[in-house]
Amino acid sequence: MFEFFHKARKAGQKGFTLVELMIVVAIIGILAAIAIPQFAKYRARAQNTSALSDLRNLRTDLEGFYAEWMEYPVP
Repeated sequence: MFEFFHKARKAGQKGFTLVELMIVVAIIGILAAIAIPQFAKYRARAQNTSALSDLRNLRTDLEGFYAEWMEYPVP
């Protein structure tokens, strides 16, 4: 299959043909189309996990404050 591309070149020319470059660009585009949405999902999941961790820390701090002062802080 690839013999056609090699025979079409002039003797002594080096490099890639336009068809080969277009195939590589298409493959990279397909991989990017698959990877970018997955990356966005992982990022959203990480942000949710971080927010839940912050809420747990706030709860722990409020319980500590209550244990020491027997009342919750007034905002």
